Amino acid sequence: MPNRYLVFNKPYGVMSQFSGSDVTRTLRHYIQVKRVYPVGRLDQDSEGLLLLTDDGELQHRLTNPKFAHPRTYWAQVERIPDENALRRLRAGVAIQNYRTLPAHLKLLDEERRVPPRDPPIRFRKNVPTAWLEITLVEGRNRQLRRMTAAIGHPTLRLIRVAIGDLWLQELRLEPGEWRELSSSELKALRENVKSENVKSN
Repeated sequence: MPNRYLVFNKPYGVMSQFSGSDVTRTLRHYIQVKRVYPVGRLDQDSEGLLLLTDDGELQHRLTNPKFAHPRTYWAQVERIPDENALRRLRAGVAIQNYRTLPAHLKLLDEERRVPPRDPPIRFRKNVPTAWLEITLVEGRNRQLRRMTAAIGHPTLRLIRVAIGDLWLQELRLEPGEWRELSSSELKALRENVKSENVKSN
C-alpha cells in the first residue's frame, strides 16, 4: 500500500493529535484517514500548516534536529520591535535553560491577509501590533512564543506558513481543510529534504 501524505491547515484551538476527549477538538474531528501521524506538532493555540504521513523515514528527516529542517512562521506580536530587538532574535536568545539557535527573521511591512481567528486575539486600542516572519530549524516546546516574550514582545497570534519550501498560501487551504499532496509537491518536498545539510555537532 502506498504511503499517504496529507497537508492540513490547522485552526486555532485544535490539538495536533487524534486522541482526546470530546470536549477538545483534535485532528480526528477533521481528518478521517487511518494510520497517518503529524510530522512535528503545533500547539493548540497555534495555527497553520501541518503535514501528516505514514512515511516513517520522511517523518524522521523532518523532525530530527540534526537535519535542521526549516519551518517558517508568521507571528503577530504586541508593539513594534525595534532593530535591537530584531537583532537579538536573529542571534538567538536565552530562554529557560538554553539559548536558541540563530533565526532568519524579518519585520513584515504590512498587515498580513489571514483568515479571522475564532476567538479573535485580544485587542488594545492604544497598543499597536506587528507581524514577524521567522524561520527556525529547531522546534522546542512553545519556543517561538518564549523567544518573542524574551525581547518584550509577546506573541498574540502564531501561524506556521511553511515547512521547507512547502508554503501554506500555495496549497490554497482554508482553516480546517486538508488534502493529499500532489505528486509534484511530494517530489519537491523529498528533494528539499534530501538537500538539507546535516547539522554538525
